[in-house]
Amino acid sequence: MKLFIRDQRKDGRPGLSRSLHELLTAHRLTPAQRRIASYLTDHAAEAAALTSGELAEYAQVSQPSVTRFVALLGFDGYAGFRRYLREAAAEPESECGGNKFQDAIDADLRNLTALRAQLADDTRLRAIAATLMDSVPLVVAGYRVSAAQAASFAYLATKIHPDVRLLTDPGSVFGDALRHAHRLGARTLVLVALPRYPRESAAALEQARALGLRTLLITDRPVSALTPLADDVLHAGVASEFVFDSHAAVTSLTVALVEAMADAAGALARQRLEGFEDYAAEQDLFLPE
Repeated sequence: MKLFIRDQRKDGRPGLSRSLHELLTAHRLTPAQRRIASYLTDHAAEAAALTSGELAEYAQVSQPSVTRFVALLGFDGYAGFRRYLREAAAEPESECGGNKFQDAIDADLRNLTALRAQLADDTRLRAIAATLMDSVPLVVAGYRVSAAQAASFAYLATKIHPDVRLLTDPGSVFGDALRHAHRLGARTLVLVALPRYPRESAAALEQARALGLRTLLITDRPVSALTPLADDVLHAGVASEFVFDSHAAVTSLTVALVEAMADAAGALARQRLEGFEDYAAEQDLFLPE
């Protein structure tokens, strides 16, 4: 989670110290922990005088959330964390950014810039796209927050690919559907897995591997607990400034992958797209622009 000074200087409050800024950005925080970090960003000096219960109340989280937060940062107890806050208040301030909404957009822009640089050589993306077109059916899966990204990718891919199977139910339901798709000729599983990674994601990759399917993992980083289980990995960063992550760069990556699939499909893709436009016009599916 990237934190910057927001409105403290406007209202006279001291800003966030460099060491506290570095401490908070070094850890992957849960949504509840981000609420605590956000409160500390705006009230670092005042927080040094609060009890753990008061901090929980002001941050609008439970007291156990504060306890877990302090432990995650490496402190043995809340008393040690409060001493650290008092010491950090005397240190130089971190760099000044905009308000929290601007900071979040800045984080998305950094992720998009990194993705742009990564795609300067599009050879690998195009090779992966070609393998996806060769898998009929093509299985796409994602769980919890990743299900939305998986559904978006599958929806667009359906416009290009003749048979896309979206699976967002884990466990035995996923296993049944995956085996059925394999019997019909599926060669590849595309799994979207974004933080926090569900255990079902690892199970899905392992089941696909056991069936002999090739696996593509779309995720937020090049190395994680899941990447050793996948044959191919495409990654784009997520922004963690808000209570919940922003997946703007991941969305751009999946749209780019569909574009590469369309290029790989060639005339077939054009025929499918034109067929859908004819159908949409006949059924009057969309409002006039």
